[in-house]
Amino acid sequence: MEETSLREIVCAHSPDSDDAYMFYALATRKLRSPLVNFVHQLSDIQLLNQKAMEGVYDLTAISYHAYPYVADKYQLMAAGSSIGDGYGPMIVAMSPMSPDDLKGKRIAVPGKMTTAYLTLKIFQPDFIEVVVPFDKILDAVEEGSADAGLVIHEAQLTYGRGGFHKIIDLGVWWKKLYDLPLPLGANAILRSLPEDIKSECCRLMKASIQYAIDNKEEALNYAMQFARDMEQPLAEKFVGMYVNHYTVDCGEVIPVAAQKLLDMGHDLGLIPNRVKVEFAR
Repeated sequence: MEETSLREIVCAHSPDSDDAYMFYALATRKLRSPLVNFVHQLSDIQLLNQKAMEGVYDLTAISYHAYPYVADKYQLMAAGSSIGDGYGPMIVAMSPMSPDDLKGKRIAVPGKMTTAYLTLKIFQPDFIEVVVPFDKILDAVEEGSADAGLVIHEAQLTYGRGGFHKIIDLGVWWKKLYDLPLPLGANAILRSLPEDIKSECCRLMKASIQYAIDNKEEALNYAMQFARDMEQPLAEKFVGMYVNHYTVDCGEVIPVAAQKLLDMGHDLGLIPNRVKVEFAR
């Protein structure tokens, strides 16, 4: 089949080492399809969440927190979730403090649509958010424009280099409280796409993640170009944390965990509408 006759799928995701690892086989065309051709668009997760509300991309990474706002346009995909199983976003500060001390404090957050923000609001509703780009969180804390910072991505492993102190790991808190993993990010696909195209995208996504896991060294070498301030051992640890068996397929546990998180957000008045999580395969 001529490539020009393939359905072009604009696929948007973050320029992060774990996303790059997941999409390696598709981005480098190790995997091809008789139906679709992927075109990759890289963007910060907060912007991806906003674009998803407009239905801009065919396939996009989103925060689980964003799903209630985009569920009319998108279905979640069974493959591609970033899950913190006993670990996750952290609150850090320049000086030691207890989790109770966070009440009323200024906390730098990486966007109000991130799952990290939702989880923090469930944990401690009373704080003043200071919204900054995720890669400027530690800077905001260090310069004093925030008392503490909510760190996601690689900063979860590198915060100690700057002399920051961990106040709480929200993934640990969630696991202890509910014995569930914390669903952070997902891939979502436009509902309006033809069913055969959606199925093919789901198949390719799952195959791409499995390819990376089966060909770890070459996929990791590719992902390293997106690993901000991390040497290979640390990048490998980070990718291993967020690309796991739940990423290949969400199974039965992740829908339960995601439903609980979003229902809690709704019950606490943090999410305006109650939604049922729905996964395409």
